Amino acid sequence: MLEKTAAPLKIHTYTLTFRGTFPAVLSAILLGFTPIFGKLAIQNGISPLFVVTIRTTLATLFMAITLLFTNRANFYIYPAGLMACALAGMLNGIGSLFYYLALSIINANLGQLIFLTYPVFVTIWMAFDHYKPSPVSLIRLSLIVVGIVLLINGFHTPLHLKGILFMLIAAACYGFHLPINQRVLYEMPAPTVTFYTLLFMSLAVLPSGLLIRQPLQLSPEKSLELLPLFPVLALAWVTFLSRLTLFLGVKRIGGLQTALLGVTELLVTLTLAKLWLSESFNILQWIGAMSIFLSLILIALEKPPQRRAAKPTLLHWLQHYPSKEPPNPPLLD
Repeated sequence: MLEKTAAPLKIHTYTLTFRGTFPAVLSAILLGFTPIFGKLAIQNGISPLFVVTIRTTLATLFMAITLLFTNRANFYIYPAGLMACALAGMLNGIGSLFYYLALSIINANLGQLIFLTYPVFVTIWMAFDHYKPSPVSLIRLSLIVVGIVLLINGFHTPLHLKGILFMLIAAACYGFHLPINQRVLYEMPAPTVTFYTLLFMSLAVLPSGLLIRQPLQLSPEKSLELLPLFPVLALAWVTFLSRLTLFLGVKRIGGLQTALLGVTELLVTLTLAKLWLSESFNILQWIGAMSIFLSLILIALEKPPQRRAAKPTLLHWLQHYPSKEPPNPPLLD
């Protein structure tokens, strides 16, 4: 199993931050494809609950095969870590159900805008966990909120409150699971956390997929074609790669920074929604997108959040060995 090692002193902090930023950006780009493939699958007549079940199960299978043929030692996990992955996976699995139910109601571009409120939930969690977000983080969060408000106001179609509520629930679940995984990543390699989180995500969504009476409602001329199922297969592959790269980013730069950086998803989704789904956006929406882009630029000034007091964190029970809590989230190589 990969062992956690202290970062060499000769490596500058910005070098470690860049190593975390690259996989986080890659994860954000991959996640930008998620609502597009999901919407295409739903438009092809596949039930949203069946979509999330198939994509999560296949992504878990891809990860298991990867570990089996690369490093089987990564299957090892200590009990507290397994409990943490179970909690994070269940949260994310439930959030995924609401995410794809929302996509069946609202457009992909609007859905992604609402989903990108998840950095707010990360900040709320860290505030309860005795961490004080840096001033730069608060500025970036403000830019995100302003950008999202401008983007939502740019829509001239009636907003489906039910779909928006479902997407907010998905954003909350996703945002709350990031600090849990970050805590476990202090002591475990990213592939291990990725596999067990995906495993429990699958367990969370599997019952809903099995209870669907008509998961496929394809037209007769498409019933024998593989094309309607292609978005689901692509979605599974994107889920597998994005989860792995996401946790690599969380391991090196922290959950809050990774979540904030994830707004890159919005630019990817809006572009693909225009090209593939003909979901248009206007000048006001572009102004909102530029506000979000500015928040991405400010990551160069970001620093790890500071602890308010030497109190046990809400996730202290996830430690493998009892030790003194570090004052800041460590940057791991």
